Amino acid sequence: MKIETTRLNNGVEMPLEGFGVFQVPDGEVCRKAVVEAIGTGYRLIDTAAAYMNEEAVGQAIRDSKVDRKELFITTKLWTQDASYEGAKAAFQTSLDKLGLDYLDLYLIHQPVGDYYGAWRAMEELYKEGRVRAIGVCNFYPERLTDLALHADVVPAVNQVELHPFFQQTKALENMKAYDVIPEAWGPFAEGRHGIFTNPILTEIGKKYGKSAAQVALRWNVQRGVVVIPKSTHRERMEQNIDIWDFVLSDEDMNAIATLDLGHSEIVDHSDPAFIKMIGTMKIHA
Repeated sequence: MKIETTRLNNGVEMPLEGFGVFQVPDGEVCRKAVVEAIGTGYRLIDTAAAYMNEEAVGQAIRDSKVDRKELFITTKLWTQDASYEGAKAAFQTSLDKLGLDYLDLYLIHQPVGDYYGAWRAMEELYKEGRVRAIGVCNFYPERLTDLALHADVVPAVNQVELHPFFQQTKALENMKAYDVIPEAWGPFAEGRHGIFTNPILTEIGKKYGKSAAQVALRWNVQRGVVVIPKSTHRERMEQNIDIWDFVLSDEDMNAIATLDLGHSEIVDHSDPAFIKMIGTMKIHA
């Protein structure tokens, strides 16, 4: 089954669905999961320096035997390296760990530290052809607007929390204004609110022979949101990718809209304690 793509603001085609490896431990577990994901049909693989599993992802890419040009590999810059020189060094470290010559997408993981300095470095890496697109994560509308207005290269992607219980409609409108593609982390709300058995999602799924999880993913991609579900089980990988043979109706979409809580129950970027935690977290010496 062919995964649809979206066109980034620089013309690069990005799959609308990929495979995430957040909280998948480095080593054999991660390597095997990514090999199976690629074998299942995923071509977008999303990792990060802070996930501490780039080496396993890189080994899986090699073990998959899939042509590198068919894959879309993303990793992220951690706050510890959020500076001009830090970003240059961190980018090369990630490339080395992944065993790659270039990245498809490099993202600033959090709007913390000297991310403007980091962005200037990433713009240079992009112009040098070492990365096909650059973007950000967790940039709320005011941060994204500020960066977009003052950058030479407008972010291509903004990866944020997006799921039926935190729909961020206004944030999506703001991204669209700057031609930034939204990408969802936590598309299953990290299992909160009984998402896998939610009555509204379940009833909608029955009409199409799909699960609540598949409905949640389909809902997001119909909004133009890239999704990166994670699983270490092949059966669930196959289920998560099986969302391209049905279309939710306007009635379905409106029903799902009623689930929005209007806020995150996973992270709070306005909490000084949270910013201190991510701003002081070290991933290397």
